[in-house]
Amino acid sequence: MALVTVFGGTGFLGRHIAETLARDGETVRIAARHPAPPRGDRFASLTADIRHESAVAAAVAGADAVVNAVSAYVEGGGITYRDVHELGAGNLARACRQQGVQRLVHISGIGADPVSPSRYIGARGRGDLTVQQGFPRAVILRPSVMFGPDDAFLNNLAKIVRLSPVVPVIAGGRTRLQPVHVSDVAEAVRRCLGSPSVEGKTYELGGAQACSLREIMEMIAARLGRRCRFLSIPFGLAYPLARLSELLPAAPLTIAQVDLLRDDNLPAAGAPGLAELGITPRYLEDALAGFAIS
Repeated sequence: MALVTVFGGTGFLGRHIAETLARDGETVRIAARHPAPPRGDRFASLTADIRHESAVAAAVAGADAVVNAVSAYVEGGGITYRDVHELGAGNLARACRQQGVQRLVHISGIGADPVSPSRYIGARGRGDLTVQQGFPRAVILRPSVMFGPDDAFLNNLAKIVRLSPVVPVIAGGRTRLQPVHVSDVAEAVRRCLGSPSVEGKTYELGGAQACSLREIMEMIAARLGRRCRFLSIPFGLAYPLARLSELLPAAPLTIAQVDLLRDDNLPAAGAPGLAELGITPRYLEDALAGFAIS
């Protein structure tokens, strides 16, 4: 590859993808609504809103490969899940086909389902279908919840554990997750861009271990040296709390996140994943080791 455009390259996953590709010798064009200044000779940046066809076409122009790492967990300010995950993803897939892009990697998420009653989960599922229709050779990656040094997942849970000896957990924390390290997902993107054999496939990316949400919070509490009592929050209460939370500048809880906790967030049985891409996933405990004991 010579030039890779990464849409959403300023986000948590997008930054790691861009840095991984640059280390591999690629020139990376970061396309975002609010791009940051380029971080070195291998980076370029431009303003592009995935909802606008002309902006998408300009960002795709001349690229050998494209990665779509754009995501929205909250609707508001003129942004809807449909706009970003369906219409935007479709704009990108069509632009890649029309401009002869060699590779397209689309980031979705485990549990994406076009018929889900959840606005978020349904939009992600329909977005996957739109991408497959617009660019049949696209690779779709569906990671579980991601963790890493600068994540929102573990760091937000740690904040909750530090703040109070009574820790609220939705539905008792019974939902099972298989958290995956953001660097493993970024490496999966790199390998997909360099391998024609993966074209048209969908991979579900889970980490080294499956845990319930409560087990993860217990691991965090143990690492921080905190003794906590867990308070189960039913879904009927979690939704109004999430609606109020979404009014905050950086929502600690969203309706989309509550929707995702209704079912286990695990790779489907038999679905190809990190192993098929030759990647050994990292353990959650390795990330927790970096937390300072309070």
